Amino acid sequence: MTCCFHLFRKKGSSSATRLTGVDIDISEIQNVNIYTYKELRIATEGFSLANKIGQGGFGSVYKGKLRDGSLAAIKVLSAESRQGVREFLTEIKVITSIEHENLVKLYGCCVEDNHRILVYGYLENNSLAQTLLGAGNSSIQFSWHVRRNICIGVARGLAFLHEEVQPQIIHRDIKASNVLLDQHLHPKISDFGLAKLIPPNLTHISTRVAGTAGYLAPEYAIRNQVTRKSDVYSFGVLLLEIVSGRPNTNRRLPVEEHYLLTRAWDLYEGRELERLVDAFLDGDFNIEEAVRFCKIGLLCTQDSPQFRPSMSTVLDMLLGEKDVSEENMTKPGMIFEFVEATNEGKQKGKAEVDRTSLLVGSGKPDESSSSGTVSSYATMTFTAIYDRSN
Repeated sequence: MTCCFHLFRKKGSSSATRLTGVDIDISEIQNVNIYTYKELRIATEGFSLANKIGQGGFGSVYKGKLRDGSLAAIKVLSAESRQGVREFLTEIKVITSIEHENLVKLYGCCVEDNHRILVYGYLENNSLAQTLLGAGNSSIQFSWHVRRNICIGVARGLAFLHEEVQPQIIHRDIKASNVLLDQHLHPKISDFGLAKLIPPNLTHISTRVAGTAGYLAPEYAIRNQVTRKSDVYSFGVLLLEIVSGRPNTNRRLPVEEHYLLTRAWDLYEGRELERLVDAFLDGDFNIEEAVRFCKIGLLCTQDSPQFRPSMSTVLDMLLGEKDVSEENMTKPGMIFEFVEATNEGKQKGKAEVDRTSLLVGSGKPDESSSSGTVSSYATMTFTAIYDRSN
């Protein structure tokens, strides 16, 4: 791809800030508020540790107060990583082109010298990972009503990305830490750095694996094929986490409960899914609805993508507007079979199974063979991969 030099245009101004040395065409990205590094440094009190509210694979997030008095979440990307440049540009391109009540709102960015900073609206109640699934330090009361609304809100946001915008968007990193909560505990999907735009004529995009352990769909982790159904799988894992109040993997629990998907399937087969519901609710929940949500989570995490419902169907089932069909429902993919193979002392497939981690990614830019475009990549670890072709 030809190296291009393009400009971010500042709202209501003829001035522009240049981001040079990037071989991605960003000419279509316009009307983005540009902040200077100085004003963001002032807003965060020198990017002080006291204002640091998050840490991710591509940088840190700080709480800041802008000149107009509004609070912002200021995401500072690592200056060393070219991978970070791709993430940065993808996130701006995706989030500036869409708007939805269940997606985070981008205020603007800073592209001064080597600084790459994104400025988002500040969300008072942080992420689900730090509140619902964290170490128990949150004062938020996650009642069943609150959890129900969070599940439905995230489903609305994903259905919008998958079916209502053109080109459609695959998020690729749906997880608890990327669901933020505002002051009313309304969920907002965040972090679009790994997002892919998928033209309507394609069924999938072949791309190097990027994502988070425990949320990766089998076909994506094994065959590098990402589709909207990959997001559906991740949502299914998240849905079960919200209902149960526990992360998808917890090795402090008894061995048979290490993996949330296997636990959910075992309880489903034993017709005891109500036991998966978070004990902190102390029975104060709609049992029928909670069990339905668990079944929807299992439908979303089936091994074969074609058996998973679309996000609009998921939303209808969550709202009770469509029946949950359990006919021919199959086991969750990958993790279940890995645990099963481990328990039986068997090795499945040709690939090496490493119970600690398996490093994926060569450190080279990935090429989406189906789309013909160069896109982002990431190295990541996850529990197990094996070849399903045999």
